[in-house]
Amino acid sequence: MIEVKNLVKVLPNGRRVLDGVSFKVDKGEFVGILGPSGAGKSLTLRCLNGLLKPDEGSVTLTDASGRQYDITKANKKELRTARQKIGVIFQGYHLVKRLPAIDNVMIGRLGQISTLRSLLYGFTDREAEEAKKALEQVKMEALAGAITSGLSGGEMQRVAIARAIYQQPSLLLADEPISNLDPSNAKMIMKLIRPLSADIPVIGVFHQPEMTAKYCTRVIAIKDGKVLYDGDPKLTNDQLVEIYGEELQQMEHYEQPVPVIA
Repeated sequence: MIEVKNLVKVLPNGRRVLDGVSFKVDKGEFVGILGPSGAGKSLTLRCLNGLLKPDEGSVTLTDASGRQYDITKANKKELRTARQKIGVIFQGYHLVKRLPAIDNVMIGRLGQISTLRSLLYGFTDREAEEAKKALEQVKMEALAGAITSGLSGGEMQRVAIARAIYQQPSLLLADEPISNLDPSNAKMIMKLIRPLSADIPVIGVFHQPEMTAKYCTRVIAIKDGKVLYDGDPKLTNDQLVEIYGEELQQMEHYEQPVPVIA
């Protein structure tokens, strides 16, 4: 479970880019964060994994054993431990392109082993087998030995998902994971991410309301740094207009201009 309480982030010019953001996400939930450009969506995600320290508020992660991690108050050592429990899927993949796909998957556990062991011994045969199983989950086992630079965007994102699976996290964050993908690959990625929420909370930032309506269990809309909506992922046209305003007319959607819910 991840619990966020009253996050506030103020820029040097006095603008409150996060203004009291609060929510809680449990395992079994795939939550999509929506909102117009500059609303604070990605900033919120960065606070969740400790990349950005808020001026006020708290982020608390509870793993399967019941251990709690205070992300906002953690020192460097504590934050490193907490991040081992957080898997992240990025828009730009964040893969080492000169390495084979399976090596990129195993990088997901580098933070869990000592530097000396990683330099001298690398990964064990058992760990390599687990990495192969993670690739099987995303239907990439046939390309386990392929150099990552030769993969398509959709294939790279599937490797990134396998890396997150291999990490065995207590929380999965996805920062615009389908923004660079064509409609077919975007749907495939959403289908791969959704089942992961059965065991852990999954939170993603998206720009496609029609995708969150179909694949997410819940939507949180952020506007002007505040939570404007938290609930059913199937938004009405009126709700979308309230969230996006004029920006709604400029958004590119894959299947329809906006999802019309009767």
